[in-house]
Amino acid sequence: MEQEFPRLDFSDFKKKVEQAHRVKDMTDDQIDNMLILNAVERIDRNETDWTYVAARFYLKRLYKLSSGFRGAAGYGSFYELINRLIEIGIYDGEIVESYSREEIDLLEKVIDSKRDELFTYIGLLTMAERYLARTQTGDVAELPQERFMIIAMTLLAEEPKEKRLQLVEEAYWALSNLYMTVATPTLANAGKSYGQLSSCFIDTVADDLRSIYDSNTDISTLSKNGGGIGVYLGKIRSRGSDIKGFKGISSGVIPWMKQLNNTAVSVDQLGQRQGAIAVYLDVWHKDIFPFLDAKLNNGDERQRTHDLFTGICIPDLFMEQVEKRGDWYLFDPHEVRQVMGYSLEDFFDEEKGAGSFREKYWECVYHPGLSHEVVPAIEIFKSIMISQLETGTPYMFYRDQVNRMNANHHKGMIYCSNLCTEITQNMSPTLLEEEKVENGKILIYKKPGDFVVCNLSSISLAKTVIDDVLERVIDIQVRMLDCVIDINEVPVLQAQITNKNYRGIGLGTFGWHHLLALKGIKWESEEAVEYCDALYERMAYLTISASMELAKEKGVYPYFEGSDWCTGQFFGKRQYAGERWESLAGEVKKHGIRNGYLMAVAPNSSTSILAGSTASIDPIFRLEYSEEKKDYKIPVTAPDLTAETLWFYKTAYNVDQHWSIKQNARRQRHIDQSISFNFYVKNTIKAKTLLDLHLDAWKSGLKTTYYVRSTSSSDFVECESCHS
Repeated sequence: MEQEFPRLDFSDFKKKVEQAHRVKDMTDDQIDNMLILNAVERIDRNETDWTYVAARFYLKRLYKLSSGFRGAAGYGSFYELINRLIEIGIYDGEIVESYSREEIDLLEKVIDSKRDELFTYIGLLTMAERYLARTQTGDVAELPQERFMIIAMTLLAEEPKEKRLQLVEEAYWALSNLYMTVATPTLANAGKSYGQLSSCFIDTVADDLRSIYDSNTDISTLSKNGGGIGVYLGKIRSRGSDIKGFKGISSGVIPWMKQLNNTAVSVDQLGQRQGAIAVYLDVWHKDIFPFLDAKLNNGDERQRTHDLFTGICIPDLFMEQVEKRGDWYLFDPHEVRQVMGYSLEDFFDEEKGAGSFREKYWECVYHPGLSHEVVPAIEIFKSIMISQLETGTPYMFYRDQVNRMNANHHKGMIYCSNLCTEITQNMSPTLLEEEKVENGKILIYKKPGDFVVCNLSSISLAKTVIDDVLERVIDIQVRMLDCVIDINEVPVLQAQITNKNYRGIGLGTFGWHHLLALKGIKWESEEAVEYCDALYERMAYLTISASMELAKEKGVYPYFEGSDWCTGQFFGKRQYAGERWESLAGEVKKHGIRNGYLMAVAPNSSTSILAGSTASIDPIFRLEYSEEKKDYKIPVTAPDLTAETLWFYKTAYNVDQHWSIKQNARRQRHIDQSISFNFYVKNTIKAKTLLDLHLDAWKSGLKTTYYVRSTSSSDFVECESCHS
């Protein structure tokens, strides 16, 4: 081991090991733990390779732990393992129905146990504790390379048999080399007899009692199966609205938020954590102030929903009014429908500074038969910022920009985003059409709405770019994501329909700061901005190309006709020019595209830890920190931290956030959906400084912003499902 890690000094480590060996009656387990802990305690910014030494010792222990179920330490017969796990109900029997004994034996030979040594200690521990299959009594059954192979086999099981094994090998290559990660539900559940594979979901609630309760049932069903949820509440009437002509009796959105809050607490995610639900409301809704106060720690607890996450749907017009310190008008969406004959939320500005939303908005303002409340726009923004500095939320959803860039605007609207603000896909409520008794049975007929499903996977930028395998990884990654759509059984039927109609995927990235450090590029530089632009343009080109090639093979998504992909507007809106882009646009017009939505950058903090890189597109939080465990702390350092990379690892709270916005504006141009983009601010930040950041983000064309992470607020919860 000393030869493998020549930069490390093993002398003191050896002394401690020798001293421990002189202790009488030490069991093998105690010796293993001693070796691991002695290596772990040496991990610091000066000797980062100790994390790999600790991982080697832990790997040996993991092999031993698995021997209780497997009969021997380490890798053995893959076919026997699969059948044993099917027998005890952990694996689904479809694996052996899809693959022959001969095929499984061939894939066993592909499994490369040496790739277990690519994990850092915290990465391997994360893999073992969260993702490896265990028996009902908690014994480790799988080993890491088997989990990767099972994922590859599960996702690609329905591919043509003449090339299936080659595709499985390719998917295994990408996963086992840590070039990419799949979303947490796929990583944990693929091949198993329980759980589903998609990351998160977005529902739209109509303004009627049945829709509200039906939506809550759907949300609880998905939460039980491990999905993070986004919910649009903007169609629900405000407090004081009328019900069936009776004036002033509606209690508004807060009671329904309380109901969702109870669902989040009571229906947990596979017994591992409570449900995660984000609710969104339009900034012109009359309930906007109680909505913004709902997560605060002071005030009336009956109006608080501490376990929900909030997001604000913001039109350009509101930001313009904030900037000019103008007035803003609040409406009851039910009254707007009754008096005006349309829903204000169904419109957006088709151009910057002009469009149907602002026309309808001012029409509502000046209509004598429609009531409204008038407040200074800046007062609403103050409430937004107060909540953000105390709780990290609300998230910001810039609805006009989102809908202007929506490749499928011919089929609907996007009202809000998901729990992690990276998904932007068409949405609509599911409506009850008929309910009747027939032959002694109750038949319920519903008109299914667009119930958004997120299918995520992420590229490890540092490793993939440095090894120059980006095109190869994206090609197999898009296919794997597309396969999730066909094999996953979403327990809400309208979500299944939506999934098949749009075939939306979300190919994302992590390790951006890791890549900059390896390239020797400073975060706060034009070089980083230009590199970001070029890299993500290349990724967009490769992703679109891969989906187009899949369309040739498997057919286009059902809503392709009339989309921006079909008309070529997708390429025009992004000002893609030059021979290669013109050629690709022509190919897409001719052959179509397999997936209506393609790219989205999720937070993926846990799977980036697994893969030994930095989270998402964020600057690194600290150069070194400790992961808290029950009995001890695990030191973790920035990846590939050396005397050379140290200077390029400026930490998040010391980075000028306007440089992050510049990077993300370039990146957003190439991401057809959105990006989980955090602000990192000191708790001493002035209101005007935070306002300037939000104005910069909006003017720069960002579609969403995620948490405002203040040094005074540390308890942020991300959607585990979105980690990919």
